Amino acid sequence: MVRRRKVRRSRKKSFTISAIEGGAALSLASSTGLDTALKSAMGGNLAGALSTIQTQTLANKNKIIGTLGAAFVGKMIASGFGRKTIAKLGPIRIVP
Repeated sequence: MVRRRKVRRSRKKSFTISAIEGGAALSLASSTGLDTALKSAMGGNLAGALSTIQTQTLANKNKIIGTLGAAFVGKMIASGFGRKTIAKLGPIRIVP
């Protein structure tokens, strides 16, 4: 006897974006001067890019610590929610 093959079901391809982690990442990128550093690095000035990130990080360390703390507390609070999806836009799901 030959074993029957199972019917393959195609899955919908989607990806999730964490609202809290996404917001924290954008805030951290802003606090470290990442946009200016990337412009400098794309121009070939890697030392200047690293220097920009270093000076901005030291200047905004309290803001960075606050952002990380708020993201941690937000994730802890959101883990208690029963609903796991905030919004769904086509294949993109936004979760807490």
